[in-house]
Amino acid sequence: MTESLPERYFEAMGRVLAQIREGQQPSLARAAAAIAGAAERGGVWHLFDTGHMLTHEMIGRAGGPMMLAPIRWQFELQHDVRPRGPRPQDGPPRVFLDEVGGLHRWILTQADLRPGDVLLINSVSGVNTLPVSLAIDAREAGLTVIGLTSVAYSSSLAPVNPMGKRLYEVVEILLDHGAPPGDALVDVAGLEGAICPASGIAAAYLMWALVAAVVDRLQRGGKTPSIYVSNHLPGAKRLNEEARGRFLAQGF
Repeated sequence: MTESLPERYFEAMGRVLAQIREGQQPSLARAAAAIAGAAERGGVWHLFDTGHMLTHEMIGRAGGPMMLAPIRWQFELQHDVRPRGPRPQDGPPRVFLDEVGGLHRWILTQADLRPGDVLLINSVSGVNTLPVSLAIDAREAGLTVIGLTSVAYSSSLAPVNPMGKRLYEVVEILLDHGAPPGDALVDVAGLEGAICPASGIAAAYLMWALVAAVVDRLQRGGKTPSIYVSNHLPGAKRLNEEARGRFLAQGF
C-alpha cells in the first residue's frame, strides 16, 4: 500500500526535529548562556526575523518569555498609475527588501540595540544582503549575534551579497534547524516542486527549546524569568500584571 502524503510529511518532519534534538544541544546551551548572561547584566534579547513565523509565534504567547524583543519594520510604496498591461520582460529585475544594500544600517540606527545585547537573526537561506550585513555590523557594534538558519540549505546556495558570505559564516553562535535545500519535504508526482516546508516548524521548535534553556539557566542562577500566562486561566490578569512589573524592573 502506498504511503499517504500526510504520513510521508509526518515522517520527514519528524526526522528534521530529531536532528535538531540530537545535534543542537551544545549550541542551545551556548546561546542560552549568552542570553541569560546579557539579561542579568541589563541587556536585551532581540529577535530579527526574515522568515515566515517567528515574530508571531514567539511574542506574547502563553508560556512565552516577556524578555524577547522583536524588531518589526515595514516599508511601503504606493504608486497610482493607470493599468498598462504586463511589465516589460527586459525591465529591471525585481528586488526584495533583504537584498537592498545599506538597509541594515538604517535598522541598526533606528532600533535600540546596545553593546552587550544579544541579537538573534532568523533567515532560512541566510544568503541575502540584509541578514548577513546586519549580523556583521551588529557584532562590530558589540552585540552577541546568534544566527538561526539551515546550513544544508544555505550551503547549497551562492551568497547574494557583496560580502560573499552566508549568515552561518558570520554569526558568533549558530542554531541550525536543518531544513533541506529548497525547504519543502514531500515530493509529489505530477507537481514540479515538493510540498510542506520544514523551516517554519523547525525554527519554532528550536526557538522554544532555546526559551526552555534560557529559563533553566536563569532559574539555576536563582533568577525568576517573567513568563506569559494564558488569558483563559483563572487569575491570569493578575499573574500577567505581576510578571510584567517584574520584567520591567529586572529586564527578564
